Amino acid sequence: MTDQPFVTCLWFDTEAEAAAHYYTSIFKDSRLGRVIRYTEAGPGQAGSVLTAEFEVNGQKFVGVNGGPSFKFTEAISFQIMCKDQAEVDYYWSKLTEQGEAVQCGWLKDKYGLSWQVVPTVLLELVSDPDPERAGRATKAMLSMKKLDIAALQQAYAGE
Repeated sequence: MTDQPFVTCLWFDTEAEAAAHYYTSIFKDSRLGRVIRYTEAGPGQAGSVLTAEFEVNGQKFVGVNGGPSFKFTEAISFQIMCKDQAEVDYYWSKLTEQGEAVQCGWLKDKYGLSWQVVPTVLLELVSDPDPERAGRATKAMLSMKKLDIAALQQAYAGE
């Protein structure tokens, strides 16, 4: 999994392999990669997982078990662009399970990683050249946790 020029590295305490299995179970176009284990050279316990590679929708990741020093923050998030409400509902349901719904389509999964579950139509609505329609759609979005396409379109239309 090294032919991609950029690989996203995610720092976990001890859950890198479990997280790789978790993410590849959620995203249909995904696969597990190589698992590398600590050797006697350390610094982790020999035989325990150092890194776990996985790929999701063409994006390569490596989870590293680096210990409890660093946690995920909202400063980094991943956007999932969804074609319809069924996709929004699917990803929202899977990623908020043992996680946390936040605001405006944002959530944190059970590992604390932030995601944005975004219907593609939202971008069209909030960037409309008519400031009133765009403003109504934006105001509706700001009032939601999970984004509701029908409600966004109704607000946009002034209904």
